[in-house]
Amino acid sequence: MPGPDRRAARAPGAADLVADYQRWLAADGRGSACYVNAAWAFLGHWPDPGAFAAEPLARQLALVASQRPFVTFLMLTGRLRPGYDYLAHRKIGGLLVQARRGVFAGDIARFATAATDLDYGGHIVKRTTERVVLRLLIQTRRPLDKVVVADVDELAGAFRRRAEAKGNRSSWVNDRSLVYAAHRVLFHLGVLDTPPEDPRRRPGLVGHYSGVDEPLRTLFLDYCDQAAATRAPATVKAIASHLAGFGRFLASLDPPVTDLAVLDRRTHIEAWLAALGTAKHDDGTAMSLGHQRGQILTVRQFFTDILQWGWPAAPTRTLIFPRDIPQLPQPLPRYLPPDADRRLTDTLEDLSARGPTPLTRLHADALLLTRATGLRIGELRELELDCVHEIDGHGAWLKVPLGKLATERMVPLDTETVDILDRIADRRTPGRPLPHPRTGRPVEFLLVHQGRRISAQALRAELARACHTADIPTATPHALRHTFATALVNAGVSLQALMQLLGHVSATMSLRYGRLFDATVRAEYERALTQAKAQLGPAPLAGMAAPPAGPVLPLTAITGDADWKDSPTIKSRLAGGFCLRAPAQ
Repeated sequence: MPGPDRRAARAPGAADLVADYQRWLAADGRGSACYVNAAWAFLGHWPDPGAFAAEPLARQLALVASQRPFVTFLMLTGRLRPGYDYLAHRKIGGLLVQARRGVFAGDIARFATAATDLDYGGHIVKRTTERVVLRLLIQTRRPLDKVVVADVDELAGAFRRRAEAKGNRSSWVNDRSLVYAAHRVLFHLGVLDTPPEDPRRRPGLVGHYSGVDEPLRTLFLDYCDQAAATRAPATVKAIASHLAGFGRFLASLDPPVTDLAVLDRRTHIEAWLAALGTAKHDDGTAMSLGHQRGQILTVRQFFTDILQWGWPAAPTRTLIFPRDIPQLPQPLPRYLPPDADRRLTDTLEDLSARGPTPLTRLHADALLLTRATGLRIGELRELELDCVHEIDGHGAWLKVPLGKLATERMVPLDTETVDILDRIADRRTPGRPLPHPRTGRPVEFLLVHQGRRISAQALRAELARACHTADIPTATPHALRHTFATALVNAGVSLQALMQLLGHVSATMSLRYGRLFDATVRAEYERALTQAKAQLGPAPLAGMAAPPAGPVLPLTAITGDADWKDSPTIKSRLAGGFCLRAPAQ
């Protein structure tokens, strides 16, 4: 027996440990001498298996292949916590299968059942259980109910370090999605108190100000902190984005401008306004006129506010004037023509009945609900599970939550729309209430799948696919709202009722739809066209002589034998010559 093996043989409990390992191997039909010898060699270096966790990661990963099954045995029997970095770097074959006959079997079965109830596919359930949950159980050596958010974050950090060390960002993206799914399932199991943050969302506003020099960066952040007290989070993010664009322009000047007090209208502001006209987004697309207008208005309001608040950095004179703000075009609402509307509705109803996945069918029902009620996409996503109210003698009504204009409203429902809502309620996945994005109170949202709210981007993508299937131009969810309103206007709905149904706070907003098919304009047009046709008379038939014309007066009867050019008449040049008429005419 080699030296390390002899030392291992003298270690207390080593023989019993190796015997347990042999029985473990036998359960899988393994048990060759090389595995047993490798176990003795491991114990020769680390008589206390727990000491292996203190080794540098490089030393841990340098274990020979025959020793790795022994490490797996130690982990799954609760004898070794190797560290999250080792667990993240090492891909362990058959780990989940072996864990199902160990101390973690009950916890991983409970997690897998909960993930399946949330409508996760079998592959995702298996990968999430093996890659995340089992590693958490191994390292914490605590029951699943005792896992905390810090444990999940620590494992996620190890996955990120592994991807950075290997220069493989895609591996981090995959692991991040698995960590996110595991966090969500653990939240709905009641293990974790909070749902996971969207991994694609940048936390806070600091990330918006890359490329902005100090002290403007801090000044903009302070302003956004003030704005957050009275404005919606989406509005604050828009303010941050617009101010960051202005800050990056100032940083690009030579020399860079970091003091607002030195801003000059001619040198800086007019150059910025000119640059906005040709500016592009990061993806190379041209900046829309609406985005340019938003940035100008935001910077102008920023200057006004900090001057009124007495901030020392405020400019002392007006730099942006009303004429600098571009006027937006006033297009008509982009509704779907009747034929396209029918084809899209038929496609969505087919997807609702025979869609390839439960999520596709849920998306189709959500889009049908938008078409039937005229909801904004934000209002649709924030509908609550108890949003339908049955009133005796007044039918069913939909309670639309606070939306874009911070108003609630009730929308009447017909039988077909109630059926759509019933299908959505049946198809949503159950789970714990989620925090409301504005108030933080727990809410059972209607549109929930896999423990999270359905995203606006997912609905837009589903609608684009449905438009392609229906062979019509790609539409947006807001076009369904326009189509709903247009159909009501064509049916003669009153302006007051239209305002209530759409949640408008001013008649001007609803009058846009009145300009689409104005009955008064149509009546005036038909009256004038009828009169014009009557004055022209019927066209002569082929071969029929033209009606006799009136007597033709000689020119001398008007000019009195004088040259017409010298006659006292008003002369107008026309395409075929001149027209003469008396002043009295």
